Amino acid sequence: MFHVVLVEPEIPQNAGNIARTCAATGCVLHLVRPLGFELSDKYLKRAGLDYWGFVDVRLHDGIEEALSSIGAPAFFFTTKAERAYTEAKFPAGCALVFGKETAGLPEELLVANRENCVRIPMVGERRSLNLSNCVAIAVYEGLRQNGFRGLEEKGALYRLKWEND
Repeated sequence: MFHVVLVEPEIPQNAGNIARTCAATGCVLHLVRPLGFELSDKYLKRAGLDYWGFVDVRLHDGIEEALSSIGAPAFFFTTKAERAYTEAKFPAGCALVFGKETAGLPEELLVANRENCVRIPMVGERRSLNLSNCVAIAVYEGLRQNGFRGLEEKGALYRLKWEND
């Protein structure tokens, strides 16, 4: 449905959680080097649990390479943006781009793409939300905008039944 792009991610647990979100939603995960961990990192694998086989992971040597390979509109998530993510329309197949945990996205990239920069509102004087939480918020907003196409919208109990079943 979407392309999640992580630019120079540093924390393996975040990347593992994001991989699990991508597996559960059908998103492609793009990792832009340098990475702050090895893909064999035990914390990365543990955070992603047994979902790694369901994730389309693509590695890139730069943000330009990643965006060029996607060939669709890109939205840049940053605490520095002037508009909220809820004001953007995320078409199916677009890229949702996130920076590294300690520095975010390069300001040159943000200035060059000002019209597609969005933020997740939060209380002032806070640096940021956790990266994996931001990705989940963005992906699910995009899915909501696209009618949760391709996703299960009803669950089932294992041992009991809902009262109306």
